[in-house]
Amino acid sequence: MALVQPAMKKEDDRDDEEEYSPYLGIEKGAVLQEARVFNDPHVDARKCAQVITKLLYLLNQGEIFTKVEATEVFFSVTKLFQSKDVSLRRMVYLMIKELSPSSDEVIIVTSSLMKDMNSKTDLYRANAIRVLCRITDGALLGQIERYIKQALVDKNVVVASAALVSGIHLLQSNPEIVKRWSNEVQEAVQSRSALVQFHALALLHQIRQNDRLAVSKLVTSLTRGSIRSPLAQCLLVRYTSQVIRETASGSQTGERPFYDFLEGCLRHKNDMVILEAARAITELNSVTSRELTPAITVLQLFLSSSKPVLRFAAVRTLNKVAMTHPLAVTNCNIDMESLISDQNRSIATLAITTLLKTGNESSVDRLMKQITNFMSDIADEFKIVVVEAIRSLCLKFPQKYRTLMNFLSNILREEGGFEYKKAIVDSILILIRDIPDAKDSGLSHLCEFIEDCEFSYLSTQILHFLGNEGPKTPDPSKYIRYIHNRVILENATVRASAVSALAKFGALVESLKPRILVLLRRCLYDNDDEVRDRATLYLSALEHGSQLEDKDFRADKFVFGSLDVPLANLEASLQAYVASEVRFDIHSVPKDAKAQPYAEKKAAGPKKPAKDTAMPVAANELSSSGVKSTDAYEKLLSSIPEFSTFGKLFKSSSPVELTEETEYEVNVVKHIYPGHVVLQFNCTNTIPEQLLENVHILVEIVEGDEFSEVVSKSLSSLPFNSPGQAFVAFEKPEGVYSLGKFANTMRFIVKEVDKDTGEVEDEGVEDEYQLEELEVLPSDYFLKKAVPNFKNAWENLSPEFERVDEYGLGVRENLNEAVQAVIEIFGLQPCEGTEVVPANARSHTCLLAGKFVGDISVLVRLSFGIDPQKQVAMKLSVRSEDQYVSDAIHEIISGA
Repeated sequence: MALVQPAMKKEDDRDDEEEYSPYLGIEKGAVLQEARVFNDPHVDARKCAQVITKLLYLLNQGEIFTKVEATEVFFSVTKLFQSKDVSLRRMVYLMIKELSPSSDEVIIVTSSLMKDMNSKTDLYRANAIRVLCRITDGALLGQIERYIKQALVDKNVVVASAALVSGIHLLQSNPEIVKRWSNEVQEAVQSRSALVQFHALALLHQIRQNDRLAVSKLVTSLTRGSIRSPLAQCLLVRYTSQVIRETASGSQTGERPFYDFLEGCLRHKNDMVILEAARAITELNSVTSRELTPAITVLQLFLSSSKPVLRFAAVRTLNKVAMTHPLAVTNCNIDMESLISDQNRSIATLAITTLLKTGNESSVDRLMKQITNFMSDIADEFKIVVVEAIRSLCLKFPQKYRTLMNFLSNILREEGGFEYKKAIVDSILILIRDIPDAKDSGLSHLCEFIEDCEFSYLSTQILHFLGNEGPKTPDPSKYIRYIHNRVILENATVRASAVSALAKFGALVESLKPRILVLLRRCLYDNDDEVRDRATLYLSALEHGSQLEDKDFRADKFVFGSLDVPLANLEASLQAYVASEVRFDIHSVPKDAKAQPYAEKKAAGPKKPAKDTAMPVAANELSSSGVKSTDAYEKLLSSIPEFSTFGKLFKSSSPVELTEETEYEVNVVKHIYPGHVVLQFNCTNTIPEQLLENVHILVEIVEGDEFSEVVSKSLSSLPFNSPGQAFVAFEKPEGVYSLGKFANTMRFIVKEVDKDTGEVEDEGVEDEYQLEELEVLPSDYFLKKAVPNFKNAWENLSPEFERVDEYGLGVRENLNEAVQAVIEIFGLQPCEGTEVVPANARSHTCLLAGKFVGDISVLVRLSFGIDPQKQVAMKLSVRSEDQYVSDAIHEIISGA
């Protein structure tokens, strides 16, 4: 979080004057004409320098020079080596570096640069080294290596630094050559010059960075006090903290090596080193309060420094510490409160957000008074940071919700951009959701806001929330006026949302229904078709729902409910309906969000066109909408007599490859029935000179006592590049998830085929081909099902079969890794974008939905948390239509 903003003054309201560039508007053609001055017999150093400056300006602005133009400029510039003017020579060096001449052109200037490398003028030597290392290749580098090694230990600071910096750049392209300079670089590390020591240490670390032991030895030798340069000392602190992290991960003793060195750096005479050491200590893994104390103490001293940069660095570091160790920062609260009125708004913002993280309940009111005056002086990006901190504080101290909610509502009515207003609205919505007592006041504040809201997105978001929560309040009628005002005064998008919100009140509050119907009838004459369509639909549902053929129809479930089909499938089915004469039936839309026949999957990609026919014709007969579903597989399997008695197909998996790119390509699709699992092996022969006959798959049960093989269907013939299918079916207990591992072998008779005539030999040879093992996983028994409104779906499922438990997931790099791992285990559909974990999040909630084999609905709510030691804990809540399914979900995660 970079909160760097210059100090604001009272006269900031005046318009900033535009910066003027003397080179603004220059044209490449005109500058190239001016470049002819380089060829004059008598060189005008000042004029040539001005022209080179213009050329450099054009190059840095992204102007493209053609090959001919670049070559002409390069050769003209090389003629300027005859000038003895020092300033012009420096411009020539810059120009050659920027032009990056080709290997043929480099030869022209190499002799001049090598001459300058041995010049008595140190400025020439340093720049010549930089240019040569920039434009030379590996072959020429070998010729000048001796000169560079001498320059590394040169007494002149500028020359030595130039050689060291060139070495850092060359390490990327010619690492082997640079690594031979280790002795000279190590000698340069002992230099008395601060700049040389800094560059030497940076190069030496890069040379050794892939060798952990070498880096550890380097840090050990240098932490004994041979570093004088503050810049080099900062580098050493960073390298030391890196070694501590790597050593601590494998250490069992609990001792932290080099900590004493970091603590000693807190007493350094240079402020930069002190800050670097304090930051390194606060970022140590599993840092203790005892280790933090000295770092916090020096940071507290910097809070009262007269230098703004020190105050900013200190408060930013403390702000980060407060996220993980708020109690350790509380001693600094008095000093940070004085920074709220700091002239630099960045410092003030960081101070406030840190105080909000570390403050106690008694200090909330005082902080709010200070923040109120502060908010009008900062930009929106800083206001958002403050709003998020206030939201966290309110969740920490829920009994203070009135003070904090009033503050949010006040700033919501002030001027501000979309992101700022959205942050406030989101915060209020979260507080209403998590603090029940705040619902009434929160909804009232939101209603007042939409009366004068200029952002349609926020108005629709609030109206949707009002429709869901308003009918459940003690006095729902008071919100109707605010919602109906939106129907009268707003644009079409907001009017449509308001119609939906009104319908929700009519569906849930019987006493308001007559008034709602009157308001909806007025909407039938709206000039927008979306508004009219919604009003017609909801009027029909509210007035005539009981007269429909479906006796189980309920208006509230219809209004609040969600489609149980993926939107992509619905869209494709509706497109097919428009082009046909068949009556549309919502029940005909496939509900599978994932399964995809192998042929269709292959057809979607440009590779291996021969495998597009891996399914027979029956499997390619998808629905007219082209939706990817299990329908095609079900049609294929039901046509096979042995499988026709298995019942309704629940799910077909994506193809699992059992071979690599070899002479035979085999993948398998797992078809899940309530009491059976059918393995469909899609086989392709890629050898033109062979015909395979009597192809059958031998499947051996490695793990899984509940499985027993009942059917095996072989493939009579498998010609070249003509895919075919073999099947093996297993019986398992009805309606349960049975896990297993299977070893697979393909056996067949191979016959030679004449490539020219196509004739097949009569005699064949029995052969077999070992395939990869296959697993039946828990995710195979779950079907992804989209649920647009998870909260409503959760409330509609009875809590009778709810089960909640907590689990430890061990050490994870971050929360995202843990969330993705659990999603993969279950194979359920993430809802409402909760599969995306914000960067550096300490907690996260993920919502999953789907069906269990037997068409049993299941909803899962996962709450994750990670501590500073990267230990992840998870709270797992499950609701389903069957107790076995709820128990199975917990059993799966505990056994994972």
